[in-house]
Amino acid sequence: MDTQPTGITYERVDVAYFEKRGLKRYAGVASLWALGVGAVISGHFSGWNLGLASGGWGGMFIAAVLIAVMYLGLTFSIAEMSPALPHTGAAYSFARTAMGPWGGFITGLCENVEYVITPAVVVFFIGSYLGSIFETPVEFQPVYWIFGYVVFVGLNVVGVELSFKVTLVVTLLALACLVAFWVSAFPVVDFSRWALNVAADGTELPNGGGPFLPHGIGGALAAMPFAVWLFLAIEQLPLAAEESVDPKRDMPRGIILGILTLIISAFMILWLNSSVPNGTFALATSGEPLLDGFRAIYGDGLAKVLALVAVIGLIASFHTIIYAQGRQIYSLSRAGYFPRWLSITHGTRKTPHVAMLAGALVALVLMFAVWFSVGAAEGSAIIGGTLLNMAVFGAMLSYIMQALSYIILKRTHPHIERPYKSPFGVVGAGLTIIIAIVTLGFQLSDPTYRAGVIGVAIWFALGIVYFAIAGRHKLVLSPEEEFALSKGEAEYKTY
Repeated sequence: MDTQPTGITYERVDVAYFEKRGLKRYAGVASLWALGVGAVISGHFSGWNLGLASGGWGGMFIAAVLIAVMYLGLTFSIAEMSPALPHTGAAYSFARTAMGPWGGFITGLCENVEYVITPAVVVFFIGSYLGSIFETPVEFQPVYWIFGYVVFVGLNVVGVELSFKVTLVVTLLALACLVAFWVSAFPVVDFSRWALNVAADGTELPNGGGPFLPHGIGGALAAMPFAVWLFLAIEQLPLAAEESVDPKRDMPRGIILGILTLIISAFMILWLNSSVPNGTFALATSGEPLLDGFRAIYGDGLAKVLALVAVIGLIASFHTIIYAQGRQIYSLSRAGYFPRWLSITHGTRKTPHVAMLAGALVALVLMFAVWFSVGAAEGSAIIGGTLLNMAVFGAMLSYIMQALSYIILKRTHPHIERPYKSPFGVVGAGLTIIIAIVTLGFQLSDPTYRAGVIGVAIWFALGIVYFAIAGRHKLVLSPEEEFALSKGEAEYKTY
């Protein structure tokens, strides 16, 4: 036992402990790019459009610009930190080195909310699409959720090679689907008539020509939590550090290529999906905005085929975020912040199967609790909207902590080797913090989603109580912990 001055206790473990928690290196730049883009791409198929109800098209556009600035500051900060601290812990690792064990744990807890709840929201949208395709009753939705988790947790357990190959294929297919929509939409675009078809009082304008900001600048700011869905989870890339062949070289390249790809796609879908028949007013309440866009162009005859194509984007995100969920739980567990048995990896496949199964079970329990407590119809609204905001709330707190970690590390750890340096530096990290705080403020001001925020607060409270009572006395000198305790002097290593 080794007790630190902060009241943190490290238990000594032998080599066998890490042998049971080994990972396998595989990923290169293309795999990392696909992991980042694939995690986000479902947000270009469903979810983002709910922000149109708050801000209209103009408000959503301004919100997307602000959120894009936030993510540029965040991703370039991460692109600098991840090759300097190339550990699976990612956000927890950055904060642990910058702010100590409590800072690392709280950051990890914030990210844990995001990576457990986000795939639940994505599989909900998958169920919505499949329900439309196969014309199943709403009561059948839970079957789709269970099937989705069984299949894609299974694929992630089989091995990292298969996981990254599937990620690359489905990400490319999802982008191909989006490009097909953009090309199809160009000939029928009428921006003024369809994108601006919302009046100042929120009613539909059949001939368009409405105001750019029907709900004012306040509506634009209120749309920010939904604009996050266009980029949410790109920050998961550093979780693959210990499975990357050369994280110091490839991680910055993968992150930067990923965010640039997503920015182009986000603004193309915002412009074109809103500018085809039915437009902003109808999309604001749609559970399947891309499918509705295809229907507007091609009619209902091809709807089911197009819906199957659209599901690919959701599958890409679902598959890749399950990967991230497993690595995030694994890293906190390996270091002792979460119960250690969660970090045991498969004996031959070297994948964190226990962590992925545990995360999937927690998400399904949460979804079923909502579904059966309030009924199918209302449950759909809560899962699709409130859980989305819970994921965003956890993510915003995580972004604040990561950007703060970047600023602190620049001051306290200037000696750490940095293979890549962010061109935006401390200013970019500062903008990330400011925009994330504003986004949180508008989430808290919306009574519709306040219940979700309260749910996250309860999650945090339970986690902090556990760490205060038990977790802080059971830490292990994992690579992240050794690096942090040495003030960045120790050579990073994996097991």
